[in-house]
Amino acid sequence: MIRRRDLIAAGAALPIAAAVPASARAAALRNPLILQRADPQVLRAGGWYYFMASVPEYDRLALRRARTIAGLAEAPETVVWRRPVSGKMGGYIWAPEIHCFDGAWHIYFAAGDSDEKFRIRTYVLQASGRNPLTAEWTLLGQLQTPWDSFTLDSTVFEHKGRRYICWAQHEPGIATNSNLYLAPLATPTTLGAAPARLTVPELDWETRKFKVAEGPALLARNGRLFLTYSASATDDRYCMGMLTAQDDADIMDPKSWSKSPVPVFASSEANQVYGPGHNSFVVDEHGRDLLVYHGRDYREIQGDPLFDPNRHTRVQPIRYRPDGTPDFGAPVKNGPLV
Repeated sequence: MIRRRDLIAAGAALPIAAAVPASARAAALRNPLILQRADPQVLRAGGWYYFMASVPEYDRLALRRARTIAGLAEAPETVVWRRPVSGKMGGYIWAPEIHCFDGAWHIYFAAGDSDEKFRIRTYVLQASGRNPLTAEWTLLGQLQTPWDSFTLDSTVFEHKGRRYICWAQHEPGIATNSNLYLAPLATPTTLGAAPARLTVPELDWETRKFKVAEGPALLARNGRLFLTYSASATDDRYCMGMLTAQDDADIMDPKSWSKSPVPVFASSEANQVYGPGHNSFVVDEHGRDLLVYHGRDYREIQGDPLFDPNRHTRVQPIRYRPDGTPDFGAPVKNGPLV
């Protein structure tokens, strides 16, 4: 999630900012920004941009940082955690996000077990210090939710002085792959209240091949909360939906949220970008709101889309309609970002 006040707070909490040199400010953004990095998240904190994403091998958590968004493309990558050779968390490692709160860094990520790779649950790492690339990371444990079931794609944000977590999970008794849930956080791994089920995939574009709602990301603008998410199979049918709530509403009440009846971001045949989704939001060094997401450069995939490595990280500015709602447009074509 991005709020302008959060950027100020992050800078105060992590006093490592430095002026961005003119040469860095002049660097041009190009798409794709980073090759073979899916489920991307960019966090702005303390004068740095931090980047995390799923790697094609699904075996590690890698972090990079740069002073500019464009600089992330060439920034060196540091492996901050590798899955164990066997046992718990020895399976597929998916969709990490890094967050800074309570004076510490936290990474939320999904992991399967070595003997059951799709037994996906969410875990949390923690580290202290100003630089998370050199910090020592400790496993805090598994995110505790009401059900021991398929759980992934956690994102953390603050709203009206309270910290929340939003995630995707399969709820026993509901015939979907994953739904979206929201709850306040008591600790990094425990909920402060029973979760609210915000949405269940039910529309045609949310249920193509798989019934999926995953990858939530929050954008707070113009008196409203815009919660985007991704839906359907991870091929060219993958797309983004959006829930909207008033800023002053009770966000734990599912009735406060309205769902867009159509995708807000989808494949573009004209621009040859397919399956855009699992996004995050960030403000660039020029003050523009950016959509960060992954997409492929081709439609046809051999085998399981999850094991096609070419979901590339992409970025583009967000425009706003006269009523204040975000207009994501279509995924832009490859090349310099105009």
